[in-house]
Amino acid sequence: MTGFQTRLVHQPKQNDNNTGAVTVPIYKATTFAYPKIGAEVKYDYSRSGNPTRNAVEEQLADLEGGARAFLFGSGMAAIHAALAIFQKGDHIIIGDQIYGGTFRILHQFFENWGLEVTPIDTRDLTAVEGAIQDNTKGIYFEPVTNPLLQVTPVAGIAKIAKKHGLLTIVDNTFLSPYLLNPIEYGADLVVHSATKYLSGHSDVSAGAVITKDEELAKRVYFVQNAIGGVLSPEDSNELARGIKTLALRMDRQEANVLKLVAFLKKEKGIAKIYYPGDPDLAGYDELKTEAKGAGGVFSFELDEAVYDPEVFVNSLEIFALAVSLGAVESLVELPSKMSHAELSPEEQLVAGIKPGLIRLAVGIEDADDLIEDLKQALAKAKR
Repeated sequence: MTGFQTRLVHQPKQNDNNTGAVTVPIYKATTFAYPKIGAEVKYDYSRSGNPTRNAVEEQLADLEGGARAFLFGSGMAAIHAALAIFQKGDHIIIGDQIYGGTFRILHQFFENWGLEVTPIDTRDLTAVEGAIQDNTKGIYFEPVTNPLLQVTPVAGIAKIAKKHGLLTIVDNTFLSPYLLNPIEYGADLVVHSATKYLSGHSDVSAGAVITKDEELAKRVYFVQNAIGGVLSPEDSNELARGIKTLALRMDRQEANVLKLVAFLKKEKGIAKIYYPGDPDLAGYDELKTEAKGAGGVFSFELDEAVYDPEVFVNSLEIFALAVSLGAVESLVELPSKMSHAELSPEEQLVAGIKPGLIRLAVGIEDADDLIEDLKQALAKAKR
């Protein structure tokens, strides 16, 4: 097998034209002609299959070590598809720190559909196994959570799931297939918001589901084809372009994070730093058993007696005040006022979200410039 970075650059050949084009063309056709009645064809209608989309799906299946991959118009559409394989009356265990959009669709859509859900701290394997019921069908979690970057190794969850005949579903958005391959450690389905690291340029909304085997692939494909939230040919092409530089971008993002963390470690008024890619910080030992790195996102808490968090984020100049992550430009978020604003102050504290918690999604800019931006914002935010 060729190396990972070579496979990022070279999509599986589609053998679709005789022009010698080095990239897969954008097939905008919505329908495909049959050569004759009764003929077996690979493509008939673009919702059911499209050559441009298929090339990226084959590539992602290869990169994640899965049987099949399916692309959707957003990360949430992919999460919906992964969860829609369950039925009314089924029960699933979920990580208690999962993405807010996942929590919302589970409790405001799937619970109305009849799916039962139990949130658990997936780092506690005893609690996970204790939450299994007679109707439990799966465990859904994130190996690195947002925004506290708590680490749950895949193998421990997968071992419990296999013991009880359950599916293991992993949202691998934060790490990407470059840093972690959950299927290698026992996962059955892998989900991505491909909007983030896979695309990497804040210009494509996309989602992906990768299945371990063909049986699960049939179930996910049914949802993709029946509901139709597929990724367009144009966006599939943009995603393919982003994937080519995944390793280069993530290497630079991680290097930048480590420099920023080293700077913040020396600053007074920084109460705590969350990043399992640093040997001195929580989660490092657990993460390194399976992953090559921790990605380009980290969080830290400002001592509110020393700094005003709102003034800090509003004073940053290179870091854009915006949600999302994984792109070439650096972003900053104040979770208490943004991603977790719907929670009461008491609920936020229970979830570990303090008013001084800052989340940075670090890009590929010069690290020195990013550090200078942090310095000037801290100076302005000092009480």
